[in-house]
Amino acid sequence: MSYHFSKTLEIPFDDAILKVTEELKKEGFGILTEIDVKKTLKKKLDVDFNQYRILGACNPPLAHEALKAESKIGTMLPCNVVVQETNEGHVEISAVDPAASMQAVQNEGLGEIAVQVRVKLQKVIDNL
Repeated sequence: MSYHFSKTLEIPFDDAILKVTEELKKEGFGILTEIDVKKTLKKKLDVDFNQYRILGACNPPLAHEALKAESKIGTMLPCNVVVQETNEGHVEISAVDPAASMQAVQNEGLGEIAVQVRVKLQKVIDNL
């Protein structure tokens, strides 16, 4: 089982950020965090890296259900979505597969929630 869903687009990087954010919103997700890996690596290590952002997406009702089912599941939240430039000049968007990552947690109720989140994230990627 793969741990992510991905799709490559032929659009500018900033347009990809906007598009994925819009699609996430349609599925009830907001962006809690945004990490600019390129900027961070330049600042901390003085290395050049391709455009690479990690968006921390959260669907509040499902996150609440997950937290009620498993108090320490916050260690695996929010759901990361990566937007990155490829060497070919395209943009690849990848979302974590929460059902795959939750297999390590022995909680049947949580597994059902993870599947709901998985369906929503897969739809986001499919709709890009």
